[in-house]
Amino acid sequence: MATLGARYRGNELTVTALVAAVEARITTAGDDHVWIARTPHDALLTRTKALDALDPAARSRFPLFGIPFAVKDNIDAAGFDTTAGCPAFAYRPIEDAPAVARLLAAGAVLIGKTNLDQFATGLVGVRSPYGVARNPFDAQFIPGGSSSGSAVAVASGLASFALGTDTAGSGRVPASFNNLVGLKPTKGLIPLRGVVPACASQDCVSIFALTVDDAEAVLAVAGGFDPADAFSRRGSQARVIGDAFRFGVPRRLEFFGDGANERLYRDAITALERLGGIPVEFDDTPFLEAAKLLYEGPWVAERMAAVEKIFRAHPDAILPVTRGIIANADKFSAVDAFKAQYRLGELRRATEPLWHDVDAVVLPTAPTIYTVAQVNVDPVALNSRLGHYTNFVNLLDLAALAAPAGFRPDGLPFGITLIAPAWHDAALASLGRRFARALDLPLGATKHRLPPEQKRAATAEAVAVAVFGAHLSGMPLNRQLTDNGGRLLGASQTAPNYRLYEIPGTAARPGLVRVANGDGHPIETELWSLSRAALGELAAATEAPLCIGNVELSNGTWVKGFLCEADAVAAARDISEFGGWRRFLAVKG
Repeated sequence: MATLGARYRGNELTVTALVAAVEARITTAGDDHVWIARTPHDALLTRTKALDALDPAARSRFPLFGIPFAVKDNIDAAGFDTTAGCPAFAYRPIEDAPAVARLLAAGAVLIGKTNLDQFATGLVGVRSPYGVARNPFDAQFIPGGSSSGSAVAVASGLASFALGTDTAGSGRVPASFNNLVGLKPTKGLIPLRGVVPACASQDCVSIFALTVDDAEAVLAVAGGFDPADAFSRRGSQARVIGDAFRFGVPRRLEFFGDGANERLYRDAITALERLGGIPVEFDDTPFLEAAKLLYEGPWVAERMAAVEKIFRAHPDAILPVTRGIIANADKFSAVDAFKAQYRLGELRRATEPLWHDVDAVVLPTAPTIYTVAQVNVDPVALNSRLGHYTNFVNLLDLAALAAPAGFRPDGLPFGITLIAPAWHDAALASLGRRFARALDLPLGATKHRLPPEQKRAATAEAVAVAVFGAHLSGMPLNRQLTDNGGRLLGASQTAPNYRLYEIPGTAARPGLVRVANGDGHPIETELWSLSRAALGELAAATEAPLCIGNVELSNGTWVKGFLCEADAVAAARDISEFGGWRRFLAVKG
């Protein structure tokens, strides 16, 4: 999107020419089952010519000027039937859903409505009478659902971004299977008015994009409070996850035997560590219990509430697998619903302490992937496996950002999801942006990569600082960290390229000196997160021969930390063999 904007501003491209190229790509793609309906050519031409006729000053008032997009066909767009993947259900809305209206008002160009798992019930992308949207990496494999067409449209270069919906992972699983960013915002951040509900209390409008910046730009337009929407919410965004951060990793991991996905997940954890992250293991039991409530509890009845009229009058109009899932609604009573709400409240409370320990949780978006043939043989069980890491997110009122994380040996993409509490959408984006720059993967199924202007310096507000002596937890100078908002990230070790000395003086203190490779020891340290301003104050208060410099950790990353001038240790005692200041003091007594 940034590249298109620059080309428009430089008069290198017209909207009419771009959309003509998109139409040509769609024609070349053939019967890929991405679209349920498309904007007629003449209507597109009228729209693009009107945009092209605007002068530069007028164009600048449209943040999405000339950007082509697609909309999942359970979201209203005036002039199109809304089918929700069921022709017998179709109706013609009289106005756009607010999310669509805002995008059009920002200058975006609607290419058409996209295919989906019927009534947004499924994570596979094969439950549609309109066919299976073709996975652009391998047509034998599922595209992911329920927002299958939206994901494939963006990955294939048929739209710059697309709207989907996400109740149990429908905006994240297809992102993973199509090498895309999938932004699952805080519930109520994007209005739900004009969306055919799956579970209205848990639904989100989601965004598929090639880059985090593109997804954020779309969210800035589509998001915002809607007083006519009963589920719309106001909130204050947490802006940034800093250079120094902690991220949660489940103690138990489930990949259903998929070694390729497991290896790529481990690689993603390593990449996040190199960015300054400290992994923190946590017990995901309450998260997984919450996940089971979505399909094994009375929230299935909420799906019935959305489609009961057609379900009771014309059950044969609904696909058998979809009908079978929704029919489970009749198993639950109002008493069951209240009991489940009470249990969900308990599970939310049980998960809250984790967010005091970590800035985000990092999970595989999907544990594995299946072929279309496999899913057709066992549609319910395999679908359930795909939601292992996604089903709980909306129930627990969390924000999530799915991000590409590499390619399997068979060429299929793999993705991770960053998760944090509600209203941390921007903070997750700040980390997702850094992760994307570090991996520098192709975008979608295209050959493009991040444009240079997006490979900018990080703007994080916090940095990791390694401390070795009196600034350690419980020691005399630790208050210099805590009084300035410092937060303990965890224990670590230096690379084995340092020696530690006892510097004599009124109060003995350690001095860390880097030495030639092979002549040092790994030295124990604590990592603390400090704001840049607090780090500046700490550096100003540090007296010679100590200073703040760059320290290499055992995992190969570099952080700020306390070092000592080499000439100050000439007559000092070498205490490297103790491995750290605490151990030395314990032995010294």
